[in-house]
Amino acid sequence: MKLRVGTRGSKLALRQVEIFRDAFLKLYPDVSLEIVKITTKGDKITDAPLSKIGTKGVFVKEIEEALIRGEIELAVHSLKDMPSDLPEGLILAGVLKRESPLDVFISDYAESIFSLKEGIIGTSSLRRKVIIKRYFPRLTSQDLRGNLDTRIRKMKEGLYSGIIVSYAGLIRMGWEHLATEVLPADMFVPSGGQGVIAIECREKDREIIKMVEKVSDQQTFLEVTAERAFLKTMGAGCQVPMGVNASVRNGRIEMVAFISDLKAERFIQIKTEGSVEEAESLGRKLGERILEMGGRDILREIYGSS
Repeated sequence: MKLRVGTRGSKLALRQVEIFRDAFLKLYPDVSLEIVKITTKGDKITDAPLSKIGTKGVFVKEIEEALIRGEIELAVHSLKDMPSDLPEGLILAGVLKRESPLDVFISDYAESIFSLKEGIIGTSSLRRKVIIKRYFPRLTSQDLRGNLDTRIRKMKEGLYSGIIVSYAGLIRMGWEHLATEVLPADMFVPSGGQGVIAIECREKDREIIKMVEKVSDQQTFLEVTAERAFLKTMGAGCQVPMGVNASVRNGRIEMVAFISDLKAERFIQIKTEGSVEEAESLGRKLGERILEMGGRDILREIYGSS
C-alpha cells in the first residue's frame, strides 16, 4: 500500500512529517509513504502580517485542495493553522501526542522578557502582540515573518531585542537550547492547537482513517476537541487577538481562554474545568461565556473596522 502525504516545505513542516512517518510506520511497516511538498498562500506572502492576509487557513488551503482532488491521501499540518471548520468531505482523523503548547522568548540581549526595560519584540501574532501591549507596555512589537530558522537569524542579526515563538517548534528541530525563557501559560495563553501535529484525511477513506486513529493520541485529541469547540463558537480568524488552551489532568480538563481588542484595553480571560467526557461542550460553553462577557462586542468592533 502506498500513501501520499501532503505538507508544507519548510524545515519544521518536513520535520513534523518525519515524526508522523516514524510513528505510522512503526505500526504499519509494509506501507510506503511518499512526501509531497505543497506551497501555500502563507508561504508565498512573506512581507505582510498574517492578520492582514485576511483569510482562514493560509497555511493549509492548497494542501486541502490537493487532498480533495485526490493528489494526496493524507495531509500533515500544525493544528493551530487549521480553521475550526474543515472543507466538506475532509476530517481531522488524528493528532500526535502534544509537544509543549507554550510560547518561548529567545534573546541574545536579556535573560528574561520581564527584565527588559525597553526594546523591540519580533512576532507577527496578534495574540502575542496584545499580550505584550497589556503586560509589557515599555516594549514594542514588530512584525516578524518567515520560517523558524529565518526568524531566529533575524533576531541574531540584531533586528530585535528578542522574539517569541512556539516552544514545540524548537523542540522538534532540536533547538530547545536556544530558548531563553519559557513563558507562563496563564499570561501567554497559547493559540488553540499549538504544539499539535494534525493528520487530515478524506471522510470517505475509512481504511486510512482507521490506520491514523491507531497512531492518534487520545489525551491530545480530547484537549484539541475542547479547544476547537471554543474556536468554532467564537467564529473568529487571525484578525482577532485570542488564545485558548486545554489540558487533561486526572480525568479532568482544565481550560483557559482570552480575547482582547486590538489596543489590549478590553481583555477578557477566564478559566474553567470539567470532565473529559464533556470536552466539546466545555469548550463551547467557555466560548459562549466569553462572548457574553464582552467578546461579542470586541468581535463586532474588530470586524467592523477591518
